[in-house]
Amino acid sequence: MRIPVFMSAPTTLSPEQEAVRNRIVKLLKSQGLEARALGRQEYPTDYPLREVAVIAKHCSGGIILGFEQLMVTTGIAKRGSSAQKNIENVRMPTPWNNLEAGILFGLGLPLLIFREEGLGGGVFDNGVTDIFVQNMPPATATRAESDELREVILKWQSRVREHYYRL
Repeated sequence: MRIPVFMSAPTTLSPEQEAVRNRIVKLLKSQGLEARALGRQEYPTDYPLREVAVIAKHCSGGIILGFEQLMVTTGIAKRGSSAQKNIENVRMPTPWNNLEAGILFGLGLPLLIFREEGLGGGVFDNGVTDIFVQNMPPATATRAESDELREVILKWQSRVREHYYRL
């Protein structure tokens, strides 16, 4: 039996992003973990956030995959305020990453957070929690990069197992 962990990731990914996600899912499986998530086809007609909480309550850890979902090439930040400024090339994740991370954090689950380069805000800002935000691994990796990712997963999964067996 695999230990369930909640995986927050966008449903629609680029081919490269999908390759990274699949690589991480494969590594989780090799460690005896099973990624669970609320997919678009499973959205209840009402209250998908409640369904996320139900799934998360049955998990012993959470992994957040911060993939770019929106690129704002030009815009205005904090429009109308004294801090208003023009912005360019701002990369943003799905807002569900922050919602799901908040639920997982509130449940006291061990979190592992990855972000693509250039993403920030919310859970992807360093120092928001005691969790170190990892750089997203590449789709294809060198031996050293693969070993580094495996070590990060191993360290996190030891806390996941501790949570699972404590229940």
